[in-house]
Amino acid sequence: MKRLGVVVLGVMLLLVGIALLVLPGPGLLLVLAGLITLASEFPKLERYVDPVRDRALKAAEDSVASPLRIAVSAAVGLALVAVGVVWGLVRWLPLAGWSTGTSLILSGLFLLGLLVWSWRHVRARSTAPKSHG
Repeated sequence: MKRLGVVVLGVMLLLVGIALLVLPGPGLLLVLAGLITLASEFPKLERYVDPVRDRALKAAEDSVASPLRIAVSAAVGLALVAVGVVWGLVRWLPLAGWSTGTSLILSGLFLLGLLVWSWRHVRARSTAPKSHG
């Protein structure tokens, strides 16, 4: 039963991540999470984890590479939250209701959380002492 739960969770993370590669959101990070989850049950998937991790971390660094990118990402996150509230309240919109609204709000909060994580990660790497080997 545990194995089935892990597989279902991994596949869901992987599918949502793949969808978010073309939609706004942290696609590579979710693909990475899905691969790590699935690799715990299917060790042959381990070979894909490191390349995806490298690309996901590079994408996170790129997302905070300039103040303009940070501002745009933050604006998109806040816009998703606002649109989610509107979608939850306005009944004449397609697929209106709190199920759609909540998913938009959570997407916006997730994006903002990843933006903060990326900024801290990049800042910590840039202030870490350089080793001279």
